[in-house]
Amino acid sequence: MKPHLPTRLLPRLCALARGLLLGAAVAALAAPLAHAGPGHDHGDAPPAATGNGPKRQPDGSVFLPKPAQRQIDVRTQPVSAGELPRTLELAGKVRMDPNAGGRVQAMVAGRVAPGPRGLPLPGQAVRKGEVLAYVTPEVGGHSRSLAESRLRRMRELADTVPRKAIEEAEAAVANEQLRAPVSGVVASANVVSGQVVEARDVLFEIVNPERLLIEALAFDLGVADDIAAAFVAVGGQKQPLRLLGVARSLREQALPLTFGGEGAALSRLAVGQAVQVFVHTRSTVRGMAVPAAALMKDPANRTIVWVKTAPERFEPRPVTVEPLDGVSVAVTSGLQPGDRVAVRAAGLINQIR
Repeated sequence: MKPHLPTRLLPRLCALARGLLLGAAVAALAAPLAHAGPGHDHGDAPPAATGNGPKRQPDGSVFLPKPAQRQIDVRTQPVSAGELPRTLELAGKVRMDPNAGGRVQAMVAGRVAPGPRGLPLPGQAVRKGEVLAYVTPEVGGHSRSLAESRLRRMRELADTVPRKAIEEAEAAVANEQLRAPVSGVVASANVVSGQVVEARDVLFEIVNPERLLIEALAFDLGVADDIAAAFVAVGGQKQPLRLLGVARSLREQALPLTFGGEGAALSRLAVGQAVQVFVHTRSTVRGMAVPAAALMKDPANRTIVWVKTAPERFEPRPVTVEPLDGVSVAVTSGLQPGDRVAVRAAGLINQIR
């Protein structure tokens, strides 16, 4: 015999069932409009940064992953101790070689006219004996037309006028040819077409860019007797120099030393340019040669280099250095033989924070 619910409970159960169905329908319609709470986004926010990027460690070292090292082209090299020449750094200036350069000056006062190829420009190559310009002279303050008229009259009276006077009149109206004294490059040009110049004015300077002199000033008079080698840094490369002579008179309380050099690297220098000459003496100092590009400054303004202590870790080392040849320096303290020093991209490592 089946149990029967009381008749009075049936309306309540039906109302409860209808309420449950209505609540489920409202929840289903509202589900697409729901938003996730903070920290629960799914795909809309950018990916969180990882801790594997380059960063400065609390102890001052730098963590630099291998992919980042390849991207900024980090290069390191081991250092070794040895006896290095003690080097003096002298202030120098580039001079023209008198045997490979020259000046073009006007012999008479007059007006400048272009040569067969026009007036040469700075940097233009010229050949020895090439006509660079003409100078039309003005004699005695008179115009050229008067001098030409005088020459015509003297030629008409050639039978009674001395030949010497006629030649002087011809020279007075002849154009002076300004020729290049040597083959080389025009270093400076100080004229324009039609310019009036005086006698002995320097109009052009011509140099051989591969043969230049460098004059250095030594305040220690004993340096001249202790020079083993000399270098100048040109474009990141060291260019050897040879000592040509030592002056016997002081200039500004210093002894001028003249060095000569040859090579295409010298063509990057200009006459009058200030340079640093690195002179090797015969005495030595114990140290390790490191490229000058590896030297950096820390926040305390100390000279440091970055040493690779692990595959992805670089440590700053304060060092004491002395000049060597303009491209490299001698580290006298702060490194140990075998340390791997960052010689390329050291500036980028130094900027990582």
